[in-house]
Amino acid sequence: MELKQLRCLIAVADTLHFGRAAQRMNMLPASFGRHIRLLEEDLGCRLLTRTTRHVALTEAGRLCVDGAREIVAQAERLVAAVRDSEQAQGRLLRIGVIDSAAAGLMPQLLPHLAASHPDLEVELLEDKTIRLLPRLLSGRLDLAIIRPPEAADARLVLRRLFSETAVVAVPEGHPLAQHDRIGVADMADEPLIVPDRGSRPHSHDLTIKLFLEAGHSARIAQVAEEKQTIVSLVGTGVGLAIVPRWAARLAVRGVRFIPLDLPEGAPRHRLELAVAWPGDTRHGARDAFLEVLDRHVAKLAETA
Repeated sequence: MELKQLRCLIAVADTLHFGRAAQRMNMLPASFGRHIRLLEEDLGCRLLTRTTRHVALTEAGRLCVDGAREIVAQAERLVAAVRDSEQAQGRLLRIGVIDSAAAGLMPQLLPHLAASHPDLEVELLEDKTIRLLPRLLSGRLDLAIIRPPEAADARLVLRRLFSETAVVAVPEGHPLAQHDRIGVADMADEPLIVPDRGSRPHSHDLTIKLFLEAGHSARIAQVAEEKQTIVSLVGTGVGLAIVPRWAARLAVRGVRFIPLDLPEGAPRHRLELAVAWPGDTRHGARDAFLEVLDRHVAKLAETA
C-alpha cells in the first residue's frame, strides 16, 4: 500500500469520476486506474463499483477512504514539520510559476531578490495553475505565482498582483503583421489557436469572450496546451493567437506580437496574476520574497 494509491482513492471518492480524479492527480487515466487496482489487490477486496457512467464506493471502499484521509493527513503533517525544520535552518524557497510569469516576471524579480537576500536559494517549478495549487496545499511548494482560481481554497492566502496585457501573436508574413494595433473585428475571419480550457481557463475564456462581446464567433483552428506550442504554431501559419505580452519573451522566430485594441471601457483584468501561499505556515524566506515583490510590483506591472 502506497500513499499515492491512497491519494488516488481519495480523489475518486471526492469526484466519483475516474477522469476528473485522474486530472486532479495529474495522471493519465490508465496509470490512475492501475494504482486503484493495485490498492484493491493489496487489500484483497473491491473498493469501487464502476460502470461506463457511474462510480461508487463499496462498503469496504468507504471504510478505506476514511482511513486513507487520516494516513495522508498525518503524512502531510510529518512532511511539513520536517520541511519547516529544514527551512528554519536554511534559506530554501520553492516557488511555482505559470509560464508567462516564468518568462516575464521572474527574470526581472530574481536579481532584486538576490541583491537583497544573497543567501536565499530559490527553486522554480513552471506549471499551470491547476497543477500548482495542489502542490501548495501538500507542502511541496512554498509560494506560487498563478491565475486567481474562481474559488480559492480557504487554506491558502491569495494576493492579487496585476493584470497582464493581451497582445496578438501574428505570423510575420501575415497582412495583419503590418498593423500597429489589431482589433477583434480584424480577426473575425482568421483561424485562431486557443489554449485548452481544462488547463488554461483564463486564457481560453479571454479569446472566446472578446469575440462574443464584439458580436463574432471565434474561428478555432487549433487547440493547444502549452504557450510555447501556441506561439510556435502561429509561426508556422496555423493561425493567430491572443496571448499575454510576456509571451513575446519566448522569442519564437517568424512571429510578431501586436497590441490588442480593446473597445473603450472593456475590462482589462482578464489575465490577472496573483501570489498564493499556505496560510498556516511560517517561512522566513517566503516573507523575504514577498517583501521584495511588494517593493517592485508597480514597476513589474508596467512591463506586463
